[in-house]
Amino acid sequence: MPGGRLTHQERRQIALGLADSLSYAAIARGLDRPTSTVTREVMRNGGPNAYRADLAHQATERRAHRRGSAVSRGPESAPQPHGRDADAMAEYEGTFTAVLMGSGLNRMSARVLTCLFTTDSGSLSASRLAQRLQVSPSSVSKAIAFLESQSLVRRERDERRRDRYVVDDELFFQATIASVRANDRLVETARRGVAVLGPHTPAATRLENIARFLDFISESITRAAEQAREVLHAGPGAAEHDTTRPASDHGWPEQSASL
Repeated sequence: MPGGRLTHQERRQIALGLADSLSYAAIARGLDRPTSTVTREVMRNGGPNAYRADLAHQATERRAHRRGSAVSRGPESAPQPHGRDADAMAEYEGTFTAVLMGSGLNRMSARVLTCLFTTDSGSLSASRLAQRLQVSPSSVSKAIAFLESQSLVRRERDERRRDRYVVDDELFFQATIASVRANDRLVETARRGVAVLGPHTPAATRLENIARFLDFISESITRAAEQAREVLHAGPGAAEHDTTRPASDHGWPEQSASL
């Protein structure tokens, strides 16, 4: 299996594969590359609908040039905390960013969120984010504004009264509950449609069935999120003693998996 950077020709093959609606795995097989390499390449350069081979290649060359210039200007980069491998961290952060982009975030917002998630403190100032990501402060500001609007980060002041941006331990709980609230609005709208369309009509029956389904899902997700919430506050090593999955007599019926 070949290693190293993707060539310009390989990027053109990726673009052709995307144009033919091939999956990332199929494109990767044609290149004899890992699927993760293709996924990361596409998500890092605009996503499947905006990927352009020439632009992607130019962007990669610019990034390589910036890294080379940074190395030539100064001493060896600072060691990673806890003895982490710098190359492995860079690879992981790229993958994490690609996954977040696949879930709907734009590239800069995904990079900022990845940076916060992989920082031990879970908190960084705007200037520190710009420094770590090697982007302009305005780029960070725009990304933060979007992430705040989606309740994906929160802002707090440090002892020097500087804004710091935080990924809260409650992030996934709050995001889950927010999705439930969106479901609830759809349930309400669907049931309003039943009255408008007339009871017992096919369209009304369809909407009522949707409302009942989403009601059940919302109730189940809320109950599960409340029961699992303590996992978000667990310390290191907690997985070895994980007792968060309730027994069936604590509100998780064993037969519920078959529903």
